[in-house]
Amino acid sequence: MIKSIFDKGQPQSIAEVLENKDERVKLQQEILQKFPKITLLDVKLNIPGPIKNNCYLEKIFAEGIFDLEKIFQSSNLPFILYEHWEKVTGPENFYLVNSNYRVVKEKAVEFEDHQKLNRLFDADVLINKQKQAISRKELGMPVRRCFLCSRPAKECARSRRHSVTDLQNFITNLYKQEISSD
Repeated sequence: MIKSIFDKGQPQSIAEVLENKDERVKLQQEILQKFPKITLLDVKLNIPGPIKNNCYLEKIFAEGIFDLEKIFQSSNLPFILYEHWEKVTGPENFYLVNSNYRVVKEKAVEFEDHQKLNRLFDADVLINKQKQAISRKELGMPVRRCFLCSRPAKECARSRRHSVTDLQNFITNLYKQEISSD
């Protein structure tokens, strides 16, 4: 019986997470320079606490990616997996999508809202003309909601409204319900 899916894994420091973020931004810029007319979709897990990757989180990632690619295929959105990262800071996929960024963002939001596990994902849409990811707000879409209290997720994250333990317990229970009955 799994007590917590966060009992395994290599804890990451803030410095390591920030270094990974710098590497991500560098790769995003390189991709957008190399393919200036393409829409870039960067998909990663949004996991609270120092454990960012382990066998359980890899299963969650694989399930979500399978769902994302199904949504893109059924929508006839041409995409290519450009690069996959399997790091201690978490798995991450970088997709080149040959479609308008608005359509890609709509499908990314559809993915994030499609099933419970997908709420753990960040699917960022980037284009060459803009320095940061396209937000839901920019496209008139509703903001993401916190899975614990339904307030705007960014508001809860900024104020640290919920403890890491409460968030990890929620994710562990979600894993048990959706992936494993251990």
